[in-house]
Amino acid sequence: MSKKIISEVLLEVAEAIETGNFGEKIKVGITTLGSEHGVDNVIKGAQLAKNNLFDIVLIGKGHKDFKSYETDSEDEAHKIMEELLDKGEISSCVTMHYNFPIGVSTVGRVITPGKGNEMFIATTTGTSATDRVEAMVRNAIYGIATAKSAGIKQPTVGIINIEGARQTEKVLLELQKNGYDFKFTESQRADGGAVMRGNDLLMGTPDVMVTDSLTGNLFMKIFSSYTTGGDYEAQGYGYGPGVGENYDRRILILSRASGSPVVAKALQYGYEVALGKVNEKAREEYKKAQNAGLDKIFSEMKNKKQDTKPSEEIKMPEKEVVTSQISGVDIMDLEDAAKLLWKHNIYAESGMGCTGPIILVSKGNKEKSKEILKTEGLLS
Repeated sequence: MSKKIISEVLLEVAEAIETGNFGEKIKVGITTLGSEHGVDNVIKGAQLAKNNLFDIVLIGKGHKDFKSYETDSEDEAHKIMEELLDKGEISSCVTMHYNFPIGVSTVGRVITPGKGNEMFIATTTGTSATDRVEAMVRNAIYGIATAKSAGIKQPTVGIINIEGARQTEKVLLELQKNGYDFKFTESQRADGGAVMRGNDLLMGTPDVMVTDSLTGNLFMKIFSSYTTGGDYEAQGYGYGPGVGENYDRRILILSRASGSPVVAKALQYGYEVALGKVNEKAREEYKKAQNAGLDKIFSEMKNKKQDTKPSEEIKMPEKEVVTSQISGVDIMDLEDAAKLLWKHNIYAESGMGCTGPIILVSKGNKEKSKEILKTEGLLS
């Protein structure tokens, strides 16, 4: 009997050294109701995730292998989940179809094909802000915080090439210039830059891929089920924890189409962000960004949108051959950029190149045009 006690104590000490937790084990909950593949699929995922690092608690239909809080109602399961989180009886919880408040969105985590790189998608559900660019800037901060909570000390950041990407890049560059310490990655395509192409998405070029949450949700579904035909999400860690400036419940989202391998990975993810205190990391990152002028930048963006002065009549200069491209202007600013150059008596056209929106000018006007666009904040 004494040998058994000694072995159990040594095992507990070894686990404590490995996890850094010398108190009670972290408990990660999961609601078992609502899956399109049935309750047994969720419970199988919990069984796959079962290990000596953390304990798993079931909410909904229970199982003899786990501590369980039983109910037949998804709404009741969410109430139990919130109570257990607020009391500290569980440190995080995985669930499906949960509504977060405005200002909170989820950071997904995928495994990219081919090379098997892991990448955080910021964000995948929820709404960080009602303004698109503000939301994507917040998403970048949430993604950095989540990656750090999962153990990446200095995550690299890329912005997928969608509407608002260039304006998001401009804000993030200004924050970086003002002292917010984070690292942009470079596209693996020949033209480089922090704005990522579809190739970078597949390669997992950045640690954190910044996007809007609807596009992020689409990315998650494709990455997780491209090998199965779409009805069974088999890969990745799920849609991730809800993260916000002052949000403390560590609630992670799964799709109703998530299979048991993703359920297991989501529980592991829940353990990692609980151990890494993602909510505290988010507050720290947000504070750093505020110290670099984030609130002032957001305020200026809103004031610019609210400026209702009628636009002045700008006459287009005489047409000339335009063979030089200027990329880096956001699609939402493209028309304004062309008219700005007209105002300076430079003929310009807008268009779409292989990397996104472009301004076309003559070879002789290219450098002058770039300086004008940079001065007016339309080019990074």
